[in-house]
Amino acid sequence: MADKTYRSILIAAPADKVMDVIADFDRYPAWVAAAKTVEVLEQGPDKRAHKVRFVLDAGIVTDSYDLVYDWSADGRSVSWELVRGELQKAQYGTYSLEPRPDGTTEVTYELTVDLNIPMIGMFKRKAEKVITDTALKELKKRVEG
Repeated sequence: MADKTYRSILIAAPADKVMDVIADFDRYPAWVAAAKTVEVLEQGPDKRAHKVRFVLDAGIVTDSYDLVYDWSADGRSVSWELVRGELQKAQYGTYSLEPRPDGTTEVTYELTVDLNIPMIGMFKRKAEKVITDTALKELKKRVEG
């Protein structure tokens, strides 16, 4: 598996509010620009989404894929793994939330994606940086907005 891309952002909200937005997959198409449809296929025993199908359209790139989620017991992180994809052959990701004393939350997004088509490493890392930057900015806008 390739190197992970790490990006962080500070969000002016408590960690539980940030995690609530991350966990609300039904609303993703309203604030994630590339998300055309997002459907929870299975819920876990904690009533959080366990398996989720995404249909994305990012202009020249479209994809449909399913991810399985693992939610931490303390509510400070969630990780996921690809179980079915058209364009992707692997995806591993994590959101980690670090509450700050001033009520803000530092959100770190880790992502690794492998595609079914060959891609030069530096282009793949650049794409991961764009994906993580965009996701964090959209999350910040949604939580703070």
